[in-house]
Amino acid sequence: MKCPKCSNMENKVIDSRINKEGDITRRRRECLQCGERFTTYERIEQTLPYVIKRDGRREDFNRDKILEGVKKACQKRPISIEQIEGLVDRVEKYFQELGEKEVSAVTIGEKVVRELYNLDEIAYVRFASVYRSFKDVNEFMSELKDILKHKQGAAQ
Repeated sequence: MKCPKCSNMENKVIDSRINKEGDITRRRRECLQCGERFTTYERIEQTLPYVIKRDGRREDFNRDKILEGVKKACQKRPISIEQIEGLVDRVEKYFQELGEKEVSAVTIGEKVVRELYNLDEIAYVRFASVYRSFKDVNEFMSELKDILKHKQGAAQ
């Protein structure tokens, strides 16, 4: 592991901890040349499906793209980074366990939309408005009415 300060490759592990789920190891390291301390994270590399884009292109599953989209939808909302990362972890795990070699971007987007719906209604509407490309205000209003109907039904 290269030191972020001096780029030396020699370091020692000071501390290792495993997260609650047991799938990520956090390691505190110290550079043997400059003494800089830094943190690394180790996770098992899972086989994820290729993503089939709307235009037919195929690309690798990219967790960071999902994370950035969800972060944008959750801006200025009372949602912690832990909740956001948990949502992305659930989406990623779902597609790992699905076992498919390829999955459409639409399927991934719909899974993210469902997860956001359960997390925060505003973030859900923000993400859905971009993801589903509402054509006009009427489509947007229809989506909001569905949320209100569902919310009223749950309250009764």
